[in-house]
Amino acid sequence: MSATASAATTSKRASALPPEERRAAIIAAVRPLLAEHGEAITTKQIACAAGIAEGTIFRVFADKDELLDATLEAVLDQGPFEAALRAIDSELPFETQLVEATVLIQRRVVDVWTLLSHLGPKRHQQVSRPMTDSPALTAIFAAHSDQIRVQPIAAARLLRALTMSLTHPMIAAEASTASDIVDTVLHGVGTGTPT
Repeated sequence: MSATASAATTSKRASALPPEERRAAIIAAVRPLLAEHGEAITTKQIACAAGIAEGTIFRVFADKDELLDATLEAVLDQGPFEAALRAIDSELPFETQLVEATVLIQRRVVDVWTLLSHLGPKRHQQVSRPMTDSPALTAIFAAHSDQIRVQPIAAARLLRALTMSLTHPMIAAEASTASDIVDTVLHGVGTGTPT
């Protein structure tokens, strides 16, 4: 083999990564594949999307099942969602902060639903758990507690529940806008005029 051919072969190999980073990179490559093809994806497709050899998958995952479980857990991980909520500019008006938060909730609802709609019943059981509270969303309400008449945690739960029900493709024929959802939470559906 010539030096040029050897160099070309070497350059196609994935760079060495610590196992946890390699796991994260493979999971990131699997997420869009799962949303498009479901559990029928092959390890060859996964390897191609991740830019690695098929064998590399099995250095960090026991089998495809473990990889799919890990991918689902990554999608359900609330950490990135909480970080995005904390990144909302606290100098913005309260209602604007809530609209930005609602956009993030809507994106999460659609992402999770899109993935789950392509997975089988076994993995649906993995997600049958109560929704956990969002400390970051609660903090936004807490910082403006003088503008709400319920506890911040109750307001955060209400906003998330309403957003989920008005965004989920299997519940809402057409998703409501983030502005409309926030307006409903903060001002209700009444005219404000006593009868």
